[in-house]
Amino acid sequence: MAALGIAHFGAFLLACLALNLTPGLDTFYILARSGREGRAVGFAAALGINAGCVVHTAAAVLGVSAILMTSALAFSVLKYLGAAYLVWIGLRMLLARTTARAPTTTRGQGMGAAFRQGMLTNVLNPKVALFYLAFLPQFVAPQGGHPQLALLVLGVSFIGTGLSWSLVLALLGGRIHRLLLARPRLGGWMDRFCGAVLLGFGLRLAFQRQA
Repeated sequence: MAALGIAHFGAFLLACLALNLTPGLDTFYILARSGREGRAVGFAAALGINAGCVVHTAAAVLGVSAILMTSALAFSVLKYLGAAYLVWIGLRMLLARTTARAPTTTRGQGMGAAFRQGMLTNVLNPKVALFYLAFLPQFVAPQGGHPQLALLVLGVSFIGTGLSWSLVLALLGGRIHRLLLARPRLGGWMDRFCGAVLLGFGLRLAFQRQA
């Protein structure tokens, strides 16, 4: 990796694993979707979130993320869009009515919806963009001749570790889904809980300040 201008790649991978194992919005979203709609929908949610990471990697390589760090207006616009989207999803789940005939149905159901929502919640989170801009360059060798290539390789590596963990979470959520099939009322309470948590994530994002 030294030939690509990457320093301490082993330490980078360990840091990626530690960050991926830390519970956050992505973890919760994958478990919520796979728990209510099954393993396949959880896989779609995981792919959507990591597709968002592809966008952030490209932005970091092209320098677009730097705009968010230097422009308070750009940061605020993206932040409030992301917060509003999370609040919208949370309220729909919180207020959804669950019937005994359809215990596993959520509003905005299906693999396509899970992919789109996962991607948008990730892309519209300016903290993720700033994280990429602050974290990846730490492992780019100062003497390297291709910093953009190094950033790209680091971003793809981070996505690889993140996707692997995301798929594990989807499998875990699939087990929860089988439990909820036999307990429709429990599924209804899970919808409300998940909606409340997503609403909380959205409100927290709205009130966060630019670093």
